[in-house]
Amino acid sequence: MNAVIQPDNAPGRAPRPLRIAIVAHFAYGALTGGRSGHVGGVERQTTLMARWLAARGHEVTLITWDEGQADDLRIDGIRVLKTCRRDAGLPGLRFFTPRWSSLERALDRADAEVVYHNCAEYVTGQVYSWCRRRGRRFVYSIASDMDVDARLPELGKFYERWLYLYGLRGAARVIAQTGRQRDMLRDNFRRDATVLPLPCPVPGAGDAGAREPTGADCQVLWVGRIAPVKQLELLLDVAGLLPAMTFHVAGMPYEGDAYSDSMLTRARAMPNVKVHGAVERDRMNAMYCGASLLCCTSKFEGFPNTFIEAWSFGLPVVTTVDPDGLITARGLGAHALSAADLASALATLATDTGKWRAAARAAREYYWNNHALDPALARFEQVFMQVVEQPTPAGAHPGGTIV
Repeated sequence: MNAVIQPDNAPGRAPRPLRIAIVAHFAYGALTGGRSGHVGGVERQTTLMARWLAARGHEVTLITWDEGQADDLRIDGIRVLKTCRRDAGLPGLRFFTPRWSSLERALDRADAEVVYHNCAEYVTGQVYSWCRRRGRRFVYSIASDMDVDARLPELGKFYERWLYLYGLRGAARVIAQTGRQRDMLRDNFRRDATVLPLPCPVPGAGDAGAREPTGADCQVLWVGRIAPVKQLELLLDVAGLLPAMTFHVAGMPYEGDAYSDSMLTRARAMPNVKVHGAVERDRMNAMYCGASLLCCTSKFEGFPNTFIEAWSFGLPVVTTVDPDGLITARGLGAHALSAADLASALATLATDTGKWRAAARAAREYYWNNHALDPALARFEQVFMQVVEQPTPAGAHPGGTIV
């Protein structure tokens, strides 16, 4: 197992500035405040990391899709390079050109010592291929339990699975969000991982804590993509069981998608459900402050950023997914699977003031001890420093090995 990483917790300058490239194709929207493109947990985390590392004095390049922005931008000290547009090229050929070829050109221009990529996809192998040929280090971060499921259910094509496994096995370091992911990775792919808590910024000075429920006034927040894996239908079932509570749905719909359309039609027809659509980053704090409870109905997750953000406001979480049993063990909310059990857990926390306050207090304490920005990202920085400085054994390429 890897040694425990002890961060210096200092927000000042880094011991030595590194050239770091972060490949996150969908991150341009998150970097610019969520006003364009897809903004999910991966994008939120990578842009937080980019800003923090740049502030520490590192030369940081973020590589994204072309979403109509100018090339070679500077945003908050981050160099932003674009690849091609996501829909560019001819079907069947666009995989090679312009997608792969434009990614390689952007990596050449970034000229980074270490390249970071988060989320299982064919891009994982493309990035590692560049690193191996250029003698650079590659750090891969697991975004979800599905990334380390032996079946790789999110990767439907053979070439996607092959390239992902090529990058996974070659990475100089793999980062996991939970002990469960580390164990699945070892059991299914014979690789070890370093478990690091995800970062989340401290709420602003003007942000209040979560809204304590008072009798009939209980505001339940749901945040996520309107996609089958997030199971919005389960939340709507719960809302039907709890007509006195108000349920707020904040999520990006997919235009023309049958599932998304049907769920939003159903949600808008329910008197105690309010649909907010995709909420910009600068409005999310107000959403957390206005809620009494966060509800997650996903089939699977990694370690959701929404949980960490909710806990930073002292907002308990009632969820179908409990990473490493943390919510149950530390009293940060409740874990339930069925609509009836979710409704029962929400009702209990909404009506029992003592339980809600205890969960809210535990949530804030857990956040401060594990996910505040400086200590969390100092651990990532140390991983980057370690992989750049580690020697390459004679005759070996600069990637990792199968453990």
